[in-house]
Amino acid sequence: MAVFVNDGTRVLVQGITGRAGTFYTDQMMRYGTEVVAGVRPGKGGTTHLGLPVFHSVAEAAAETGANASLIVAPAPSAASAMIEAAEAGLGIAVCITERVPQHDMTRVKSALTESETVLIGPNSQGILTPGACKIGVMPTINARPGNIGIVSRSASLTSEVLAGCSAAGLGQSTTVGIGGDMLHGLGFVECLKRFGNDPETEAVVLIGEIGGREEEDAADYLSRTDFRKPVIALIVGRRAPQGRRMGHAGTLSVFGLEGAAAKIAALNSAGAFTANHADDVVPAIRRALGT
Repeated sequence: MAVFVNDGTRVLVQGITGRAGTFYTDQMMRYGTEVVAGVRPGKGGTTHLGLPVFHSVAEAAAETGANASLIVAPAPSAASAMIEAAEAGLGIAVCITERVPQHDMTRVKSALTESETVLIGPNSQGILTPGACKIGVMPTINARPGNIGIVSRSASLTSEVLAGCSAAGLGQSTTVGIGGDMLHGLGFVECLKRFGNDPETEAVVLIGEIGGREEEDAADYLSRTDFRKPVIALIVGRRAPQGRRMGHAGTLSVFGLEGAAAKIAALNSAGAFTANHADDVVPAIRRALGT
């Protein structure tokens, strides 16, 4: 059973007619994702890549039955696009846009409190259920169906760990890139809940980094919950200088438990298995599963 998306997910693309929207829509369609529409204000009534284009998300969803969105919008307009997807009642919205202003994300977070839409991102690699559905920019060449769930803040490490798992015969149930920004939608805890309830996921790989409190929240959840599946945690940034921004807003480490060592200690205390490097993930999975 897939987590969040499956072969019945019907996707619309917000920003479909731009260069990035065109490229990533084509990639998703080639993979087999059921893309049913595009949205671009001012271009409603036209077609692009053989798909109908609508003025608004609400109109596109009503006409095509779309229940998910890929948001490929410039940073200044990305928040409005996310809010529009939520107001239209889509089940899931994936925003791959980078550098969305954090004050804009406060508006998005407020809008989501009154919505059932699951937001992945922004600054997300997307979500992939191998052989069924890809929304976003997740590479698929190494993905294989299987029983390992992956949730990550780092796009590059996601690709590396996914490839290593597949090479070792450990396919994936679903891989989720929650995004690296400080303010974002879906987090580690909700992903753990979904993977925990998925009968086909046997273990979960959690890829974290310095900054924010995602890892601490995950550790707190695991310590309070009878989570019956092994969690393998890879936390990077152990040698990062304290208080310096390392790449994006999510990796700014200045408060309390936000250093890598403290995050690792919290997850270990909660019962997670620890991988020190990406190459250690597969052996850690095998130890956790007793194989």
